[in-house]
Amino acid sequence: MHTLREVVLREIHPELRRNLEYLQQACYCAELLEMATETDTPLPWAFALVQGFLSFLPRQRTQSQTVLALEIRLLGALGLQPDLEQARLRPGTRELARLLAQGDWSMTSRLRLSKDQDLELRQFLHGFLLYHLGRVPRGRAAALSATSLDHVRSTEQPGP
Repeated sequence: MHTLREVVLREIHPELRRNLEYLQQACYCAELLEMATETDTPLPWAFALVQGFLSFLPRQRTQSQTVLALEIRLLGALGLQPDLEQARLRPGTRELARLLAQGDWSMTSRLRLSKDQDLELRQFLHGFLLYHLGRVPRGRAAALSATSLDHVRSTEQPGP
């Protein structure tokens, strides 16, 4: 049994309340973290990852690579990072995945993915999440569709 004795609010992320796309991506982040980690386990690295993600969201327009970077970085921190050398990805997409896995959040927003690279990486990570987590976290399709790439919506199925 855990007893909560004190709460100090440090950051309220007001943009999440004003922008549905940011909120969808933040909710997906929470769902992914909940699925991928064990309840009640202190994970300082996970806190740092989520804090960086949430702080970065309102500083740029919604982009799919922000969510894809979150997925790749979380998988890497869990020891489940995809072996990009063995992955069936085109060389340009493979290099983008490498860049998303490392670097800071602001570098992530400067990357430019073509529609084909975006789709290829979305599908690759979709399968990877399905394999390692047993299902794709709810909200992934909404978090990625918040980036207004309508061509991808028909290729992804939301989780149960």
